[in-house]
Amino acid sequence: MKAELAHLSVEKDGELAHVVLDRPERLNAIHQPAARDLDAAARLLDQDEDVKLVTIRGTGRSFCSGIDLKEIAKDELAMNIVEPWESAMRTFETMDKIVVSVVKGHAIGGGLQIGVASDIRVSTPDAQWGLTAIEESILPGLGTWRLSRFVGLGRAKKLTLLGNIIDGEEAHRIGLVDHLVDEETMDEEVDDLIERYMRANSIGARLSKQAVNDSFDLDFDAFYDRYLELQERAMSSPDFEEAKAALREDREPNWN
Repeated sequence: MKAELAHLSVEKDGELAHVVLDRPERLNAIHQPAARDLDAAARLLDQDEDVKLVTIRGTGRSFCSGIDLKEIAKDELAMNIVEPWESAMRTFETMDKIVVSVVKGHAIGGGLQIGVASDIRVSTPDAQWGLTAIEESILPGLGTWRLSRFVGLGRAKKLTLLGNIIDGEEAHRIGLVDHLVDEETMDEEVDDLIERYMRANSIGARLSKQAVNDSFDLDFDAFYDRYLELQERAMSSPDFEEAKAALREDREPNWN
């Protein structure tokens, strides 16, 4: 399956799907049509029960440089970008798949927001990460809600209020990035990482994603009830039966 939208593409390869932002002439900057395309891609993948892992990348030398500043300069950026954009972010964040952002070049503004709406962030050491919306006197979307969960409240405020840029190494040091890869061997290293995550990608793993997503938002009693619900689903799943069979037979499990 290959879905061609105007500003990105979606390619499916078995249980893997790859979203590729495709405005390289604008460093994959986001305008309202691109936000709509990303929302459509997220919804398409969310409904595809065969897909277990999604990567998000950018064409050319950048991942995503954020809001298209030319649209702002021409007074063509309006609130109509917010709903499709935030819908896309929330769908990636909550979908029943592992979502991996693969970053080189720029993860600025919306690029960083895609990263923190993903489950895993992979970056080159010299990639540029930052929330720069303050330079246009606007809010950096729901990055204001997500970023502190990764780097703490103080660092999130510093990055948001100053709009400063950090490189991939610093982003890794403060917990924003999960894996650093060399740009020259990026494809091979990312393939290895995807293989590792796919080996762990059981129903239980994807339900664990949902539990971790809720960990900042529920008090203990509510989270415990949520945990019991998810654990019952995990222990009633075919993957749990496969795990028991694999233990008995001394082999690696083959997840459904």
